[in-house]
Amino acid sequence: MSGTTTAAAGLRRRAAGAGANRWVVLVVLCVSLLLVAVDATVLHVAVPAVTEDLRPGAIELLWIVDTYPLVCASLLILFGTLGDKVGRRRILLLGYALFGVASALAAFAGTAQTLILARALLGVGGAMIMPATLSILRQVFPDRRERALAIGIWSAVAAVGAAVGPLLGGFLLEHFWWGSVFLVNIPLMLVSLPVGRLLLPESRGAADGPWDVVGALMAAAGLFGVVLGVKRLGGGELGLFTVAPLLVGAVLIVLFVRRQRRRLHPLVDLGMFRRPAFSTSVGCIVLAMLALVGLELIAAQYLQLVLGLSPLETGLRLLPLTFAAMAAGLAGARLLRQFGPRRMVCGGFVLTALAVLTLTAMGESDNTGLLLLGFLLLGFGLETTLFAAYESMLSEAPPEQAGGAAAIGETSYQLGAGIGIALLGSVMNAAYAPGLKSVPGVPASASDAAGHSLGEAYEVAGQLGGPVGVALRRVARDSFVHGLHVTLLVSAGLLLLGALMALRLPRVMQCEAPPAEVELPAPRGVVESRVSA
Repeated sequence: MSGTTTAAAGLRRRAAGAGANRWVVLVVLCVSLLLVAVDATVLHVAVPAVTEDLRPGAIELLWIVDTYPLVCASLLILFGTLGDKVGRRRILLLGYALFGVASALAAFAGTAQTLILARALLGVGGAMIMPATLSILRQVFPDRRERALAIGIWSAVAAVGAAVGPLLGGFLLEHFWWGSVFLVNIPLMLVSLPVGRLLLPESRGAADGPWDVVGALMAAAGLFGVVLGVKRLGGGELGLFTVAPLLVGAVLIVLFVRRQRRRLHPLVDLGMFRRPAFSTSVGCIVLAMLALVGLELIAAQYLQLVLGLSPLETGLRLLPLTFAAMAAGLAGARLLRQFGPRRMVCGGFVLTALAVLTLTAMGESDNTGLLLLGFLLLGFGLETTLFAAYESMLSEAPPEQAGGAAAIGETSYQLGAGIGIALLGSVMNAAYAPGLKSVPGVPASASDAAGHSLGEAYEVAGQLGGPVGVALRRVARDSFVHGLHVTLLVSAGLLLLGALMALRLPRVMQCEAPPAEVELPAPRGVVESRVSA
């Protein structure tokens, strides 16, 4: 009897320690996510310095910028499902190590080719880290109430990382050389590796059947082709090197889906998509990102080229969007319990659409109050949508499929962003270019060049000079504002479509009974994580 009592007391102590450790694990996972999110945007401000130092060609410069997101997006499913098979913590720690090595290689790159290789390795490391953070979070927080709070904090950190990247890059470039934007990752990785090894739990999915190597490679190659084609479409490229990867990628993804349906032990359980909450959540993530990312790009051009703000002033103007997103992430768990997934995602879409419609009042003069209101509503509404969609998606996925589900969510995020740039960029160009066809005194060739973008229109106007150049500059600015308004209206329509889609989500947040035990590793070593209901 005494032995039984002692064992029960020990079990209670372990459970209590696990409860305390869960939040320490969340801190480690958030630091991981912060590094990846910062690295996705920190290079943007360093591009001029990299161009001056390494003298890359136009194609090389494009690959320096695009290699990281391309490689990362294409490998998310591969490493997410591999983590389910061999251990999520193992993949995360390997991602840490690779990210640190690639950061050092990028920081001291002496040629454009070396920097492209380093950016590709950073993409591999990012693809290891991102789905692992969400899948470990799903394992460590089996109680949905706590998991909702954890995902809210996780998403708030993601918003911070996206905003901090350009600001951190600008600060470092003022005091150091361009390689410092990569070098800053190394000390954080040197800390994260041992801390992660001590504190993070190891977990994996069902061990049945071999890992589908061929399927993983098909998914990676297919996603690479689709994302590459979509990004080139977004840049206005319509040639063979855009259509070919898009078609090949689409065919590979179709073949991948057919292969998964036939296999006894599939790489990704496509049965998850038969669950309305899961498939709807994935669709909402795609639509939310589709509507937002193109708008962010266009808004940055509006602030700099129409209002004449500097890059730093533009970043500061966009900060309210980030602060509002952080607030929505931190308040998300309480809102989800109160309103449920359906009303929260639907309401987030409607609020974001309202913000977009508010921004249609933007004109050629600076209206600080209007922009502040629009960006605050936009950040809060969008983060509300994404938080609730991610939470619903993870909660619908079986724990043993957590890595695959997290990878699907991150892939849909990346695809939505790429499609958004392509779609809204095309809408913007279609509304902007016709206004420049009949400017008096401007040759047809100059009108065609000015119709590519507002930046090129300003260059052409400067070359023409005189009253003709002034007239072209004015018409280009008017046409850009008109195109912006049309793009905002299309985006609002997409967001309202997302609100209708969200009606398929559950009305209430269905919380299972809290588990009796959640066992996490003690600081002195790492043991297998076990969750029992």
